[in-house]
Amino acid sequence: MIDRAETTLSEDALAGIQGELDKYPPDRRQSALMAALRIAQDEHGWLSSELIEHVADIVRVPAVRAYEVATFYSMYDLDPVGRHKIEVCTNISCMLRGCDRVVDHLKKRLGIGFNQTTADGKFTLREVECLAACAGAPMMLVGHDYYEDLDEDKIDRILEGLE
Repeated sequence: MIDRAETTLSEDALAGIQGELDKYPPDRRQSALMAALRIAQDEHGWLSSELIEHVADIVRVPAVRAYEVATFYSMYDLDPVGRHKIEVCTNISCMLRGCDRVVDHLKKRLGIGFNQTTADGKFTLREVECLAACAGAPMMLVGHDYYEDLDEDKIDRILEGLE
């Protein structure tokens, strides 16, 4: 049985999706799909199958199209995540500038590995390929906030601000 709370979107979320739809001609509604999925995820924390299908209905695209988008891009969470999703770039620029130290410190400090969530549900740790902040490497994304030029002390201050 589907839990209605998993598929219900607030008036604000629906208005946000409508705002995205209004940016495109009626025959190009599918162009708003990525933004609509992001809005739904921001409200619910992750995208259940039922929520993906609900967004597809709103945008008026086949559900399979919404699944294709949601499963292709790493920015969409298809399983529950912690209140703070920490995404660490491990691509070449970050690797050359010490992302291994960042990853090791986060894993030790949080007591979890990649694709895991702390027992209290506060933090989820993810590895990502590139967050397009190479000049500030090593870096991580927490929610929608970028943190660059990371070292252990800076990471500790960031985490303390989130706890």
